[in-house]
Amino acid sequence: MKQILVGFHAVQARLRVDAASLKSVDFDPSRRDRRMGDFLKQAEEVLGERLHAADSERLHKLAGHDRHQGVVALAEKMTMARTITEVVEDVEGANEKPLFLVLDGVTDPHNFGACLRVADGAGVDAVVIPKDRSASINATVSKVSSGASEVMPVITVTNLVRSMKEMQEAGVWLIGTDDEATKSIYDIDLTGSIGIVMGAEGEGMRRLTKENCDELVRIPMQGVVSSLNVSVASGVCLYEALRQRLAKVKAAK
Repeated sequence: MKQILVGFHAVQARLRVDAASLKSVDFDPSRRDRRMGDFLKQAEEVLGERLHAADSERLHKLAGHDRHQGVVALAEKMTMARTITEVVEDVEGANEKPLFLVLDGVTDPHNFGACLRVADGAGVDAVVIPKDRSASINATVSKVSSGASEVMPVITVTNLVRSMKEMQEAGVWLIGTDDEATKSIYDIDLTGSIGIVMGAEGEGMRRLTKENCDELVRIPMQGVVSSLNVSVASGVCLYEALRQRLAKVKAAK
């Protein structure tokens, strides 16, 4: 199955992790700035005849819009989705604790792409999404994620609650976010095997999703705004987990 990658971040991420899957890369030869120059230097060495100069009309046709930065690629879709059990076994086999991000009902591709970007930055091992209530990876998600969608394992499941129970059976502690929770995200230990569960903006987690979390926490809000965008909230929680894990490693030295 083919997919379109749009913009520098998405195409360069694919160049780094699986250049062979890039079937063709089109670029705007009229763009002569340093960023394009650095990209072409990297791409020419790897792609050879798969790199093509293209006019603005072709780039627009491929991308479906003009926000392509002068770089559009046609690529084979990467297959990175693994099972939850495999992720846990791989991470624990490296003597580390798995970190999951579970997204319940995040259907907006911009939010989904931003969630993948913060998940990659915070060192998440896999993102778990439901098959029927989620955005799928497309050109918009790829661009917004700044290439994270090319490297982040995304596990799509038919039954989210059942998959949450599978995670729990594998020793993963599931922490959901809820504005009404008593504990703050800063009050709990995030250094073990955990999954951060986020609901859609406005609606939050579905009832069964919430009921199957091991613990509920809130993000402290000090101003007049009552909630955060789902990708921002994901970043707050995931980077607190990262902070705690790095502090634990440092203390052990």
